[in-house]
Amino acid sequence: MNNLVACSFDMKFTYVLAGWEGSAHDSTVLQDALHRDDKLKVPRGRYYLADAGYALSPSFLTPYRATRYHLKEYSSRPPENLKELYNLRHSSLRNVVERCIGVVKKRFPMIASGNEPSYDEDTVSDIFFACCMLHNFLMGVDPDERLIAEVDNELMHGEIESNRTVVSRSENYREGERIRDSIALRMWSDYNQRDAS
Repeated sequence: MNNLVACSFDMKFTYVLAGWEGSAHDSTVLQDALHRDDKLKVPRGRYYLADAGYALSPSFLTPYRATRYHLKEYSSRPPENLKELYNLRHSSLRNVVERCIGVVKKRFPMIASGNEPSYDEDTVSDIFFACCMLHNFLMGVDPDERLIAEVDNELMHGEIESNRTVVSRSENYREGERIRDSIALRMWSDYNQRDAS
């Protein structure tokens, strides 16, 4: 099953769309999320950080391709150019969704199993949605730092992986590219100014 989620930096889900078949492409699921009655809203002037499975756009900023990305790739040497710095910071910030999903799977192992569910698709979707709601509640009353640390350790050692590749050259893509390049350039400039100080 393919699920689309968005979360806040305090590891709580802010949007959950569950129930798409596993073979559905990420961009198809995203388009559904953006056009349904309970749609994913992107505030004006804001954007979500998305993995490489999504097309770059003004609302969904993805990492640079063919450039170091994962946090563990920067443990031995720092970023060497603006694309690497952008990807490092993108990865650091977007990592929260991977952490969030990892914690939910550990709290509720039934959604992490690779076994075929014995429930129909609607029930499986409802279970996933309920697990996300319970996760949000638990993050408010008992975040379980041990569980979070366990997921963080797995992420740092590459045991959880989810990046995929999509390429699009639409006007929307070019506008997203302009925004991403502008952010990367500002980051690189600030980064180099700090090194010079």
